[in-house]
Amino acid sequence: MSVATIEEVLVLDFGGQYSQLIARRIRECGVFAELLPATAPIETIVRRSPKALVLSGGPASVHDPGAPAFPEQLIELGVPVLGICYGMQAMAKALGGKVEAAESGEFGRTDLTVIGDGGMLLGGLPTEQHCWMSHRDSVTEAPPGFSPIAASPGSPVAALESSEQGLYGIQFHPEVVHTPYGTEVLNRFLREVAGCEQQWNPASVVAEQVEAIRDQVGDGKVICGLSGGVDSSVAAKLVHEAIGENLTCVFVDHGLMRSNEAEQVVEAFGQFGIPLVHVDAEQRFLERLAGVTEPETKRKIIGEEFIRVFEEEATKLTDVDYLVQGTLYSDVIESGGSDHAATIKSHHNVGGLPEDLDFELVEPLRMLFKDEVRAVGTELGLPDRMVWRQPFPGPGLGIRIVGGEVNRERLDILRAADHILQEEIRAGNLYRSLWQSFCVLPAIRSVGVQGDGRTYAYPIVIRAVTSEDAMTADWARLPYDLLEKVSNRIINEVSGVNRVALDISSKPPSTIEWE
Repeated sequence: MSVATIEEVLVLDFGGQYSQLIARRIRECGVFAELLPATAPIETIVRRSPKALVLSGGPASVHDPGAPAFPEQLIELGVPVLGICYGMQAMAKALGGKVEAAESGEFGRTDLTVIGDGGMLLGGLPTEQHCWMSHRDSVTEAPPGFSPIAASPGSPVAALESSEQGLYGIQFHPEVVHTPYGTEVLNRFLREVAGCEQQWNPASVVAEQVEAIRDQVGDGKVICGLSGGVDSSVAAKLVHEAIGENLTCVFVDHGLMRSNEAEQVVEAFGQFGIPLVHVDAEQRFLERLAGVTEPETKRKIIGEEFIRVFEEEATKLTDVDYLVQGTLYSDVIESGGSDHAATIKSHHNVGGLPEDLDFELVEPLRMLFKDEVRAVGTELGLPDRMVWRQPFPGPGLGIRIVGGEVNRERLDILRAADHILQEEIRAGNLYRSLWQSFCVLPAIRSVGVQGDGRTYAYPIVIRAVTSEDAMTADWARLPYDLLEKVSNRIINEVSGVNRVALDISSKPPSTIEWE
């Protein structure tokens, strides 16, 4: 993404578990932030001309051999620096302060006391407040020229600043929701210290990306593999805003989607006038999946068949030089950095697109987090049902039929049961509060009684979880009356089902999906 016209803050990552979250919170304050490794060359930082720098936390102790050091050249840049947790400790130690290993660390909710007038960051905030800590070492003496502005039971210097040098440090984590005044502290650093303006918003993202796509593509032809998920849909809409009819979307309908989803994708993109090739490949996928019961084999078959279908459609289009992918910023960070990838990465839903397709990548979401993608989708006028669609695996319902082959009968049963679950969750205004909610069909049969006779039918398992990022997840405490209604409806309305169960396991040790 070109951000030449937008002020930016660089977050130098010392390996902290909250580093991505720091960047997200800064962006929520209306300022563009990007993550760079703490070892980034000073030349790289200078070239970016940041308005401010933030040093993240990290797992190391400043006393460990080889521990990441504070890059003292940063002081010479003349831009404000905010050190958080380890970032503050590294800065304090490098500039002559004292950092000592405490007898016991501070982890979790901690009392914080503002010292004196609280300085630029804490002035006017409550003298006694709570914050979130996660450290063992503590700054016990501020460096020369710095003033302590807060203390905690285990940290004599829990925050410090040298306004003349533009250097600030806080031991606590302002980026987590457990620090009530954390956003205020970040805002003060961004606005009052660094003088950043509120430039980062969905409208500015759209404008920047439309310009960047036009610069990259020109009059070239572009193809997009559309999955129906929020990432590929927003990416496609952005590219269409930039180049119009020179974009063609290919929607490979494998017949493994939920009720009415394929029709919704076709309808939505038809309304926007985006050229769409809808490939009805259900029979083709079912033939490949016949008799297959092993989960990983199912995934591989679905992924391989997706590639084959996409290849066939791509070769029918002429003069296509570019491929749209919905790569997110979290994908970039997790793959080891922010440099542009040279090869086509694994398809984020179903399988790797082959490198010999020989397309140049167009990645309009490459610098966005998931929540920002949703905001951009709303800005672009995509329907709420598409923008707020819960994560859905590329292999679709194919991996929610567990322990048996995928066939049309089981797909129809699972699709009908899942449709009821989604209807009731939406009716209860719970959809957006859940990370995922879905039904699983174990390919076994159990005895039941319906009417005056015994039945031998499938069970349905309800799975609903809450999560921030899918790395961990907790089972959702759905209301009993809702569960009762869903169960009754599924058993009464879906032929072939006589039992409904609820999965109450968390991740870890379980996974969100069953296969």
